[in-house]
Amino acid sequence: MRQISTAARLLTVAALPLALTACSFPGTKAPAAAPKAAPAAAPKAAAPSADPNKGLLTGTQLKAALAPASFFRSGFAVDPELSRDTGNTYQEPATADVPTPDCTKLGATSWTEITGITGVSFAQNAYVDKNSSEEFAQEIDVYRGTTATTVLDALGKIAMACPSYTDGDTHAKVTVTEKPLPGVGDGAWAITQTSTAWQGGTTLVAARVGTSVVTVLASSAKDSGLAGGTKLAKQLTASLQGKA
Repeated sequence: MRQISTAARLLTVAALPLALTACSFPGTKAPAAAPKAAPAAAPKAAAPSADPNKGLLTGTQLKAALAPASFFRSGFAVDPELSRDTGNTYQEPATADVPTPDCTKLGATSWTEITGITGVSFAQNAYVDKNSSEEFAQEIDVYRGTTATTVLDALGKIAMACPSYTDGDTHAKVTVTEKPLPGVGDGAWAITQTSTAWQGGTTLVAARVGTSVVTVLASSAKDSGLAGGTKLAKQLTASLQGKA
């Protein structure tokens, strides 16, 4: 805060010569002193800025909202390398220009990065069946203002931008289809991926609850993963109701 200097005194009276004092008329009054200047008013302190993250869930709170181990069927275990969150602090949000999305991101966890928009907090983990290589990945991201709606809208158009891509592991073509998923959160989309080189398929589900976006990856050796992905997304959106 800047310090304001005090007002300088204005009354510095010069001493009169002794000769003038001797010639003064009897009874003559000395001139009145000039009035003192009013002190400068101190500026008002600026009002503190509002916290842009007030009321938003932290990574610690989001971690508690993830589906527990008991949700997944026998054989699935959490992958510690894929368990991350932002803890009790917030990160600075960011928006990157993505004129052409990297469609290969649809084949991995944290696939919301394809939008180029980063939230202020998140939590994620994944459960894997080592015998079948089936996987369930779950993530919740929180955004300021109406950004969550922007993110979901972008994910709802992803199949238009990425109708197919090449799988990095099998080098096979992956076909991407998308449809709205009613009855899940404040809006949801299901993105199904299939390939002739795969046994089964993978479904991604994105759903919004308030300022949060839930994203799920469900891979299955028996079907497209849509049923399992939808079930997990409903679990996550239910755990966020009234909180996000």
